[in-house]
Amino acid sequence: MDARRCAGGYIHLVQIHAGTSGWSYAAWRGRFYPPGLPTSRMLPVYADHFDAVEVNSTYYRMPRPATLAAWRAQVPEAFRFALKAPLWMMGRRSNAAGAMRTFDDAAAALGPALGPTLFRAAPGAPDVGWLREFLALVPRGRRAVLELRDPAWFREDAMRVLRDAGAALCTADADEGETPLVPTAPFGYLRLRRADYSADALRRWAARILAQPWTEAFVFFRHEDEARGPRLARAFLEAWADGAARARAE
Repeated sequence: MDARRCAGGYIHLVQIHAGTSGWSYAAWRGRFYPPGLPTSRMLPVYADHFDAVEVNSTYYRMPRPATLAAWRAQVPEAFRFALKAPLWMMGRRSNAAGAMRTFDDAAAALGPALGPTLFRAAPGAPDVGWLREFLALVPRGRRAVLELRDPAWFREDAMRVLRDAGAALCTADADEGETPLVPTAPFGYLRLRRADYSADALRRWAARILAQPWTEAFVFFRHEDEARGPRLARAFLEAWADGAARARAE
């Protein structure tokens, strides 16, 4: 979904992608999926509602090219998979380059359906030098997102490294608090993780995203058994459409 916004005398195009973290949940049958829907049919049904998903399984193990190719075959051309890189990748300097090559070779099986890749910084004191070295390993043309959970990361030299690499800072909003919304790349990446959001809260998030200098933004709601994630993603897209319509009218 696109929105045109006038600011400073120019027309800005923002493309929004919204969905949930994962799609293959048995507890969603009868809530989001039809009762009795086979697991093998969940992805195409999910893709009937949303144009992007954040993949959880790749956070725990390296993806297999055949698996990713099979996923790609089940979704429309415009669909995007945002992969979470294995949690250990940023914590192992000795084989980071090899791990990045292995991961990217597998991710290539998604072709144009490959969205951004989310990397989580390893626990411990921030190491801005290693952040720069790690981002240099990301293959050209791939979009990297950094999830920096420790507040000590939110300093200007770290943000400069992200900007220089064209990597996005992941904005995470959870019941425990929110990380800063700082645009460091041409695209944005938001993980809205609170247990619930009011209609007003979703409108505020839509307005904040519209105010950013991005061409594209990815917004993912968390998984829980009650299937609130799909409901919130749909409500967010409605709030986004309303905000975009108002921006076009201004």
